[in-house]
Amino acid sequence: MASLLHPPAHLTPAEALSLSQRAPAVLKSLPSSVGASALASLASPIESPEVWLSYENLLISCLRTGDLESAQECIRRLVQRFGDENDRVMALQGLVKEAEANDDKALEAVLKSYDDILAKDATNVPIHKRRVALLRSTGKTAEAVTGLIALLDFSPTDAEAWAELADVYLEQGLYAQSIYALEEVLVLSPNAWNIHARLGEIEYMAASTSAGGSDAATQKYAAESLKRFCRSIELCDDYLRGFYGLKLVTSFVLKNSGKWSKQKNDANSEDFTLPDNATVERLAQLATGKLSEIVRRYTVKEAHWSGYDEAEIAAARELLFGETAAVVR
Repeated sequence: MASLLHPPAHLTPAEALSLSQRAPAVLKSLPSSVGASALASLASPIESPEVWLSYENLLISCLRTGDLESAQECIRRLVQRFGDENDRVMALQGLVKEAEANDDKALEAVLKSYDDILAKDATNVPIHKRRVALLRSTGKTAEAVTGLIALLDFSPTDAEAWAELADVYLEQGLYAQSIYALEEVLVLSPNAWNIHARLGEIEYMAASTSAGGSDAATQKYAAESLKRFCRSIELCDDYLRGFYGLKLVTSFVLKNSGKWSKQKNDANSEDFTLPDNATVERLAQLATGKLSEIVRRYTVKEAHWSGYDEAEIAAARELLFGETAAVVR
């Protein structure tokens, strides 16, 4: 039951399936109606926020595993409590309809229903986000970008929307636009170490892509990537993705720095310049040592070192093994 209160996106497929399989028993255990009087409603356990969060998370897990019957029961109870005009409930109803759709025509009907809702209330944020998600899933990328920009026009402090826009731009290889959107996320959440690392990843991609182009562009992206990864591990000193990215970008810099023309240090420039090779080498050693420690402690199942993603551990192990093999050769 504890997983009912966890963000459903963080559940593994196996956990989501397990939760969905328990859905009938869970639904029986949860209260399903509001008290007859206002006083009774206030005292009722159904008014606990955890109850409604449980319904929402269970609904999403059921949709992930195709249990439409249980999902429909969850949405029925949410509608009974909050009404079908509630913004969040409307979005969840739309999500259920998307799952029920059997063809493109049915999905187009759902999309039209979102458009109709937004025609009446253009500030319905949950519906805006469901509409964008549906547009992306059906390959209508340009319309998804337009929808996100429309959302951000009236809600410029929505970090989730900026992050989604960054992801859409990245899919199209528009690195500069994606970086700009993620920088807006950092304006809103300056201490989000995962966003610093994500920005570092995109800047590393941009540096790698522009490696055959101008030295200035490549160095700028590499320098910014290095800065972002350093900031991410400064904020979270056991962050695997941060150290993994730092290892990648330092290797990239050390491999290519001999080919690049020397950067000019301009005191009036806001651009971050690359440090000298000795500093980059020390950062590479730091990243190697920390990645080795994380992999070792995770592998032997030390207490408090089990929260990493298995795929990320495997990637770190492969990166370290590849470097060792190259040195041996």
